[in-house]
Amino acid sequence: MSASPLSAAEAEVHAVRARFDEARGATSDADAVEALRVRFMGKKGELNALMRQMGRLAPDEKRSYGQLVNRLKGEVKTEIGRLKGEVARRAEAQALDAGWLDPTLPFSGSLGLPTRGRRHPISALLEEVVDHFRGLGFTVASGPEIEDEWHNFDALNIPKDHPARDVWDTFYTTEGEIPRTHTSSVQIRTLESQEPPVRIIAPGKCFRNETVDATHLACFNQVEGLYIDKHVTVGHLKATLEGLVERLIGRKVPTRFRPAFYPFVEPGLDLDILCFFCDGDGVRAGQSCPVCRSRKWIEVIPGGLVHPNVLRSCGHDPQIWSGFAFGMGFDRMVMLRYGIDDLRRLYEGRLDLVRQF
Repeated sequence: MSASPLSAAEAEVHAVRARFDEARGATSDADAVEALRVRFMGKKGELNALMRQMGRLAPDEKRSYGQLVNRLKGEVKTEIGRLKGEVARRAEAQALDAGWLDPTLPFSGSLGLPTRGRRHPISALLEEVVDHFRGLGFTVASGPEIEDEWHNFDALNIPKDHPARDVWDTFYTTEGEIPRTHTSSVQIRTLESQEPPVRIIAPGKCFRNETVDATHLACFNQVEGLYIDKHVTVGHLKATLEGLVERLIGRKVPTRFRPAFYPFVEPGLDLDILCFFCDGDGVRAGQSCPVCRSRKWIEVIPGGLVHPNVLRSCGHDPQIWSGFAFGMGFDRMVMLRYGIDDLRRLYEGRLDLVRQF
């Protein structure tokens, strides 16, 4: 009695598994591992041959057969990855034992190890931001990513009933702590521990209960800036932000300042730049621009003069000291600088994107 099409196909899956188990024992170097990969996972490999057998199966048989083949494909892929790493480590160990490998030299890729990595565009831009502000006399400050209400809200003059404290905008831990919603908490910690004058930037991750789309993420990077001294004006803030935008974009772009309300600054301002994805038309490729959403302008840096209540909460007299603060989401600046129209692409772990920079 002849076997059914399904049982015959399943038997061939097991046969391919057995041939793979036998062949992988002969992978002594990188070329052998690559040959193994091509044999089983290549376009004309044995795994693809198994998938082509699905055409002769009944509809109710295809699901169980497909699961069996996909399970084998996953196991083969994992094992080949392990073999590649094992061969690379063995080659490196042999080179070290032979005494001819100097691990302090720049990597050449000659050992079959993965090619040299690239700096992620977010990291590269952050280094440029830090370099820019260090040239202006600012220092880099940091603070915890899990904050209390005092540093994240109260000391920043954010009222108890402010909607930003709602769970729709802010994450809370089971202990009632807050994954910080902005790096503004670092300015409070700095002002509590340091006497003015103060010039700091505070880069770091922030967390908000946002609806994820092309320009918003629940976890994003921000750079807080704070300058406290005597007789600081809006003119100082304007010149600082315009200079920063020109440095990061690489050229002059049309900008505008709009009045805005933020509890920790008075007056509050938003710096916008003309959307150069759509050249300020609000339309791209015949559709609403996905970046500016047809608004023609993109908000890039909110800020303002530090509210007197913030200075008082940190023990400083607002009659003597004044200053400005701003918070820049520099993920968005990466979009603008490199023409990336969707923030989510920066976090997909795609090497083809990173290798462009």
